[in-house]
This record gives sequence, C-alpha cells and structure tokens, in this order.
Amino acid sequence: MSDKKLNVCLLNDSFPPLIDGVAVTVINYARIIQNELGKATVVTPSYPGAEDNYDFPVVRYSSLSTEKQLGYRAGYPFSASKLEAMKNEQFDIIHSHCPFSSTVFARNLKEKNGSPLIMTYHTKFDEDIKRIVESPLLEPQLTRFVVQNISVCDEVWTVSRGAGENLRSIGYEGDYIIMQNGVDFPKGKASDEDVDALRSTYELSADIPLFLFVGRLFWYKGFHVLLDSLKILKESGTDFRMMIVGDGGDADAIKAEAERIGVMDKCIFPGAVNDRAELRVYYTAADLFVFPSEYDTNGIVVREAAACELPSLLIKGSCAAEDFTHYKDAIIVENNAEAISKELIYAASHIDDLAKLGENAMNDVYLSWEDAVKRAYERYQIVIDNYRRGITQCRETKTQEILYSSVSSITNSIQKVRSIAALAKRKTIKTSKTLTSTISAGLSRKDK
Repeated sequence: MSDKKLNVCLLNDSFPPLIDGVAVTVINYARIIQNELGKATVVTPSYPGAEDNYDFPVVRYSSLSTEKQLGYRAGYPFSASKLEAMKNEQFDIIHSHCPFSSTVFARNLKEKNGSPLIMTYHTKFDEDIKRIVESPLLEPQLTRFVVQNISVCDEVWTVSRGAGENLRSIGYEGDYIIMQNGVDFPKGKASDEDVDALRSTYELSADIPLFLFVGRLFWYKGFHVLLDSLKILKESGTDFRMMIVGDGGDADAIKAEAERIGVMDKCIFPGAVNDRAELRVYYTAADLFVFPSEYDTNGIVVREAAACELPSLLIKGSCAAEDFTHYKDAIIVENNAEAISKELIYAASHIDDLAKLGENAMNDVYLSWEDAVKRAYERYQIVIDNYRRGITQCRETKTQEILYSSVSSITNSIQKVRSIAALAKRKTIKTSKTLTSTISAGLSRKDK
C-alpha cells in the first residue's frame, strides 16, 4: 500500500439515525480511513435530530421527508453553498454508495475539484423503483437515470456477483469489480452473562429454539413467505420463538399479518437495535438466522451472524447465499413457505447440527471491515493513478457533460449572488449604523 494519505469523500443517501446495511458500510469506511489510513468526510442528506458525534466530519445538505416511500430521506444535491464550501477540501477521491442524490452531488463535486469518482452498487435499485413508482412510463425513465448516473463514474464496484448481474440487467454496459463488505464484529460469541440477561428480558427458555431476523421491516425482505412458513411450523406442533429485530415502513402491517394468521404469540418485535455490542448479543442468543430476502445484494447481517457462529437459512439463488454451501455452513432452500418450514422443523430438532454449521460459517466467510476497507483503499490508489493517465470507465456523453457543467456553473452563480447579497446586506447594516451614529452625534452637539 502506498504511504500517501488520501483525503476521501464518502457519500450515501442513508446515514444515522437511519441505520441500514449501506449506512453501516459508510460508517466503517469513514471510521477506518480516518483512524488508520488518511482522512474521510461523509456527505449525506440532513435528518431531523441527527447528532453527528464521530471521529470524522459529516456534512449534511437539505432533504425531503420520504422515509415512508423510500426508507430514507431524499436529498437535494444542488446546494450551492455546500458544494462551494467543499470545493476547497481537495479530495483525492470521491466514493458514492447510492446512485440517486449522493451520486448527483458527487458528480457536481467532481465537476468542481476534478477528483475521480467511484460508485459502489449495493442494492437492486430497479426493485426499489418498481416498488415505489406506479407509473409504467416513469419507471423506465428512473431506471435510465440510475444507469446514466452509474455510467459516468470512473470506476464501478459491486458487493457481489449477483449485484453485478443485476446491474447488467438494467442496462449498464461498463466494467465493474467486486469489492465485498466486511463485518465490524470480532469473531466469536458474546458473553454467556449478556445472553442470559437477554433471554431473561424476553422470558426465553434455553430449551425452545430461537430463530432471528435482523433488518429493515419491509415486505420486500421476504416477510410474506417468512410468516407463512412460521404458520406451517406452528401448526406442525413445533415450539419456537421468532425474534424480528428492526424497524421500517411496513412494520405495523407485518405485525398485523402475524396477528391475523395466528403466529404473533411466537414472534417478538424488539424494534431497531442500533448499539452494535447489544446486537451481537441477539445473534449469539439465537439458534438460526432466517433471511428470506432475494432483494439484498450482499446481506451484511448474514455475515454478522456468521461472525457470531450463527448459521443462516438463505434463499437458493439469492446474493446472500453466494458464498455458502447447503448443510456445510448454511441452510439453502427454495423460496416457498413449505420448503422453508420443512427446514425450520428440522433445525428445531437438530440444534447441535446448527452449532456446527455456525462454526463453519464463521471460518468460511468472515471478513473484517479493517481488511475490507484496506483492500478498497489500495484500489483507491489504482483508480487515482488510472484517472491521471486517462483510464476510466466513465461513459459520459457530450450532452451529459454539458448538462453537468451547466449545473456547476449555475450553482457557482447562485453562490456568487448569495455572497454579493450577503456582502451588500453587511455593508447596508454597517452604513446604517454609521449614519445612525453620525445623526446621533449631530443631535448631541445641537442639544449642547
């Protein structure tokens, strides 16, 4: 690795207090770069009540409340004042983790300071668009926007093979490399004392199998098939508890469905657990992590589970299942309630077998965030060198280049107008104060 300390700008649409896998990724990139490698700045939309007490600076720009629709806030990436202020930061590289507002802001920032731009494709954004947009005319337009935003980046990373295939399927034609995410948990389980305390809090008997889900509570995470499989499991006479940790826009609907089909008495909803040490206890207390999502491109939570020697039940063909082998370090199953419930019934009566799968998972797929970020940091050096030599994946058309140059010029003009207006206001205030003082002094002399 080069001895040069890089100044890195990291952007993402989600960031605490909203927690998801990509937000965790950005936090760990920033933390490790700032503390061990160079300098990191995170740029993200504003969020009411956010307290950014980090070892690295966080810059927030204005946003709209779209949590219900998107799961996070939509940023307004044309803030002239923010862009102008960051122009002087002299970033060596800009790294966006979302192809929407963050990459638009990143492109505007690149226009100002000339740094190479990397985009990591974490999520199947075409699925997001289908879920959010009801118009058959608008959907392909937004998908093209995403592809164009990604295509103008100087290098594109994906977090898994499946993410790369999805990116190709929506029209991206450039190259990409796979850069896996890491885990910020150490290898091994939390303490027995902490696990006993958690079981006591929720009145969980050690004799009853405990299944676990961690993540955002949206239907597209596979909750329909999960709840249906729990119904079959309960009807089989198997006793169990299903701990569903997290929050999200469909949380109330998911709870209502669990109540409707008669499995709410087997389910526990603790809400979101943001404390990492506490979350590690949940993983340790469980016997099997159940992750029926075909949406996720990597599934950081699956790797967090593996770090705690907790095996996962995963959907065959999903990105989360890529690096796992059925009955070696995971349970891999077809995506239907009957198949999932059959494996859950087996798991409930073979807890010792699950422990062996968990041990293998920890040894087979564990990757620390330190190792993951250091690998990315080494790649940063290559991207910078390639960019200086004119080697880039950027497929920006002349029209797009003119558009973003125009946007940059407009934001510059807005900032100049604001600066002139502010200066004029200060001069007016100063002149007004001087005039007032002069008049007051004249009146005083006249009185004398």
